[in-house]
Amino acid sequence: MFNFDDANRKSKEALDVAVKSYSAMTKGFQAIATEAADYSKKSFEDGVAHVEKLTSAKSLEAAFELQTNYLKASYEGFFAEATKIGEMYADLAKDAYKPYEAPVAKAGTAVKTAAAA
Repeated sequence: MFNFDDANRKSKEALDVAVKSYSAMTKGFQAIATEAADYSKKSFEDGVAHVEKLTSAKSLEAAFELQTNYLKASYEGFFAEATKIGEMYADLAKDAYKPYEAPVAKAGTAVKTAAAA
């Protein structure tokens, strides 16, 4: 028989889990956005500083050396940042799923019990 109290309790539990998950996702996306903005700002500042150094180069060889060093540092910085943001996305996914672990395990147990009966 359908029990309204059980349905109400389960709906509340599902809503609580969803709110926790959405909260974790929001925090994760905010952290990623902050990190991306900080990296963009630093990258822009580094680019401006590089152009200033480049325009004051005394020779073509010095300009090539400056450009080579800048490109190498930019390349390494970009991949370090991409790795960091990738890890942040992985952590976000783990944190967003964490509230669902207990209900999913409980449902799995219920299915196994029902299948065994």
